[in-house]
Amino acid sequence: MSPMAMQLIMIVGLFAIMYFLLIRPQKKREKQVADMRNSIKVGDDVVTIGGIYGKIVKVKEDRLTIQVGADKTKFDIAKWSISKVENAAPETKKKVVEEVEEEEKPKKVSPKKLKKLGAEEKAEAVPAAESVDPIAESPAETPVETPADAAAEPVSLEK
Repeated sequence: MSPMAMQLIMIVGLFAIMYFLLIRPQKKREKQVADMRNSIKVGDDVVTIGGIYGKIVKVKEDRLTIQVGADKTKFDIAKWSISKVENAAPETKKKVVEEVEEEEKPKKVSPKKLKKLGAEEKAEAVPAAESVDPIAESPAETPVETPADAAAEPVSLEK
């Protein structure tokens, strides 16, 4: 191969690498952001590119009206100024919450049942609370025989 053809192949390879590493992922992100902005509906909680948190009140073609703050101030913003959607509309949340509540309903122990426990049942329930004090049985407080203690004891040589 000639050096000119080799250089041409290197340049084309470089552009291919640039396309797959830089241009294609950028277009994919732009498409996701455009889809997110087009799917905004009334009731969604959003964050603007300026960092303002609000709730969508009205949706027009290229403008949105959001409600902000405790005094519920409303103002119009451009659709392109939405950075991300924090929460979807409440109707999807309710379905998820209802499903979770149906799955997990822990049994509640009422105080009346606790008062009715007899002395034996209370004694069985209490030992879990009465655990051994780990500080009292720490290895530092247990007596350890040192060589000086061993020398102090008389050793009998009788057989």
